[in-house]
Amino acid sequence: MKKILTVLAYICLCSGGFIYAQNPKTMTDRSTVSGVDLNKYLGKWYEIARFDHSFERGLVGTTATYSLLPDGKIRVVNEGFKYSLNGKHKVAQGKAKIPDPSDLSKLKVSFFLNFYADYLIMELDQVNYQYAMIGSSSDKYLWILSRTPSLPDELYDMLVQKAKKRGYNTEALIKVVQP
Repeated sequence: MKKILTVLAYICLCSGGFIYAQNPKTMTDRSTVSGVDLNKYLGKWYEIARFDHSFERGLVGTTATYSLLPDGKIRVVNEGFKYSLNGKHKVAQGKAKIPDPSDLSKLKVSFFLNFYADYLIMELDQVNYQYAMIGSSSDKYLWILSRTPSLPDELYDMLVQKAKKRGYNTEALIKVVQP
């Protein structure tokens, strides 16, 4: 009898955990866009907003520029200025690889040796490639990007709402000062 109660308790615990894990208020949606045209995506993007993290702390005027390398990987050059647009210029060069060539919305990016992190294109203007929202497998990373140094307020608000629906803490977004 003790064994049966233990098994039932285990089943209830697992079921409860499954229900909890499926609760949309506690999950972050990691779905990505489909049909990304890499050639249209390459080029310079302005960082409009981001979560705070040590490797970009204090940077303004931040951009990311993507270009194709001969080996099929993508060169990633992140640039910004420390504390003001007249501050010290900082550059970080990395690379991105495409784990699944049939899904260009899920990249792996590295700025240090062979340590790669997820780069998930979760929202994208798939007509003109003028804005994008990037996340990762962690809810600690989120970027809103634009081809121009600013986004219209209604477009920015729409992207923030989409991030919020995905479970991101949008109150933590930092708007990046751009020229």
